[in-house]
Amino acid sequence: MLSTGLPQGAVPKLERPGPLRDRVYEALLELITTRALRPGQHLVESELAGHLGVSRQPVREALQRLNTEGWVDLRPAQGAFVHEPTEEEADQLLTVRTLLEAEAARLAAANAGAAGITALEELCAEGERAVAADDVDGAVAMNARFHAKVMELAGNAVLAELAAQVDRRVRWYYTPVARQRGKQSWIEHRRLIAAISDRDQQRATELMREHTEHTRTSYHARQRG
Repeated sequence: MLSTGLPQGAVPKLERPGPLRDRVYEALLELITTRALRPGQHLVESELAGHLGVSRQPVREALQRLNTEGWVDLRPAQGAFVHEPTEEEADQLLTVRTLLEAEAARLAAANAGAAGITALEELCAEGERAVAADDVDGAVAMNARFHAKVMELAGNAVLAELAAQVDRRVRWYYTPVARQRGKQSWIEHRRLIAAISDRDQQRATELMREHTEHTRTSYHARQRG
């Protein structure tokens, strides 16, 4: 365990092209989203710079941007800390997610072809394998890909853009309940695929609404537990 609290191997390599400050921002945001950097954790500029192999300046710029976006809190005379979401913040975002995802499921049932159904089945199988292997990070990643595919099959660019704006935070909230949701989440995905394949728009909408509500209630139950 590194002094900032990062597991060994958790720090991404900054190999992608683009301005350094943007790459540092993306690396830190990924560490926060996956909870390698946990809510409430103190973020020390010099330590983060050392882990990422950069100077303190791009780290400082990235932390300021993350503060503006609500991922990091900057406290006078104390420094930077990963934001701890309130129950209300989580509830509002996950409620909006339910609205977006339910509409995406309805449109996917109306528009998806055989290739789209096959893609969903393959993603579901990968997610099931991740759960069986107790690979929480893998299950979270596959969950995000599955929902993104449903959104893609919906064929509504505006809906997809809105969903993309909340996707990172959905992953942030989903990670701590992923093991708890486990196999049941993928059983629900299988039922959703069946409804989309049957072109049953009402059923697909209902299943997705129930599915996302289960995640929301699981998150709140864990926070209160």
